[in-house]
Amino acid sequence: MESLQLHDTKTHDETRQGEAFAPFKLDDNQYKKHFYIESYGCAMNFADSEVVASILQNNGFGATLNIEQADLIFVNTCSIREKAELTVRKRLTEFRKLKKAKPGMLVGVLGCMAERLKEKFIQEEKLVDLVVGPDAYRTLPGLIEEAETGQKAVNVLLSRDETYADISPIRLNSNGVNAFVSIMRGCNNMCSFCVVPFTRGRERSRDAESIINECKDLFEQGYREVTLLGQNVDSYQDTNNENKTTSFAELLERVAQIDPLLRVRFSTSHPKDITDDVLFTIKKYDNICNYIHLPVQSGSTRMLQLMNRTYTREWYIAKVDRIKELLPDCGLSTDMITGFCTETEEDHQESLSLMEYCKYDLAYMYFYSERPGTLAARRFKDDIPEEVKKRRLQEMIDLHRIHSLQSMQKDVGKTFKVLIEGTSKKNENELYGRTDHNKVVIFPKEDFKKGEYVTVKINSCTAGTLFGTPSAP
Repeated sequence: MESLQLHDTKTHDETRQGEAFAPFKLDDNQYKKHFYIESYGCAMNFADSEVVASILQNNGFGATLNIEQADLIFVNTCSIREKAELTVRKRLTEFRKLKKAKPGMLVGVLGCMAERLKEKFIQEEKLVDLVVGPDAYRTLPGLIEEAETGQKAVNVLLSRDETYADISPIRLNSNGVNAFVSIMRGCNNMCSFCVVPFTRGRERSRDAESIINECKDLFEQGYREVTLLGQNVDSYQDTNNENKTTSFAELLERVAQIDPLLRVRFSTSHPKDITDDVLFTIKKYDNICNYIHLPVQSGSTRMLQLMNRTYTREWYIAKVDRIKELLPDCGLSTDMITGFCTETEEDHQESLSLMEYCKYDLAYMYFYSERPGTLAARRFKDDIPEEVKKRRLQEMIDLHRIHSLQSMQKDVGKTFKVLIEGTSKKNENELYGRTDHNKVVIFPKEDFKKGEYVTVKINSCTAGTLFGTPSAP
């Protein structure tokens, strides 16, 4: 799966994994029953939790940040790596203790892990009452009623058309500035290492008008940045009743045209699908962020073929060159996997040399974790020792730290337009925000407020954060 993480967890910005969510205003008197959600993994899971919250609230359940108050506990899960699943199992064991203290409490698993394990979750784990896949959230009210009778409730049916386009997400734990907007679901790319096509189903695009309307509503509510989400946004394509087709480049332009003050980001792009039309659209609009997440996974053509990535090392480099040609100042990030099946030291060195060539601003790096049911699990032997995987990963991380620091150092002395996202966690007299290159900036609070744009001159940096002072535009 391509990474849909939108923030570098090594920077000042908060990590989103495993957070509990609730709307800003909790009215304990309005609802007789309450739900609590924890989400793990990619941004799509967090966006899905906002859809789930909307469905539950419309059916009489209020959100709570107090887990002991909850009548329903949901964990929205990730299956991309074994570690993610182990984290969820540990958390569910802790919830079982709460259930003993509060008879009638229900615990449910949502998302990719629910889809992958299906009924086995109830039969083998005996930790949950409900198992609900990513395309079955509309059935939650009925499943909850079933579970309340003592029956175990399961719905993991995948859909070819479900996009939740008509559901207005409840912005959970929102800062009121940034919002995720899901534009499509599922994935048609059968990367051999990836479980997503099996847990999220086939690719389908959401109705363009519903996306535009959601983004307009968010702007009118005071939000100043939207991130268009999809497993592969570049393959977005919607055909309306008049047989007019909207491409991703056209959708991107329409969102940008809502208002110059609305910043637009997107994630994730597949190298084989991102087009010049998208690049020209980014270039045309100042409010489309100059930043592209372009996962490569490996710098070795041999590995890329085994991964079924459908491009070569040379092809990927040519794509990066094209991005830099059209968008010279574009920020670039990637995903990398070490220790995939049969990976040699030569393959690993090719990955390092590709990183040296691209000098990514951000990189999400992992060692290979075999996932049951994937093409790789069926076709190849996971034959690289874990200590070798970890050693190669550390070499990759060490190299990226050099590139990240170099990228930050280039910005010292420059000025950037920063969208303020909130108060610094380390100093209440400082604010933080991001440049359109997705770099976190810390600066003195003065009289500025969250949601405003401010011009900041960069004075210093670390490998993950820029520090500056406000200046005249």
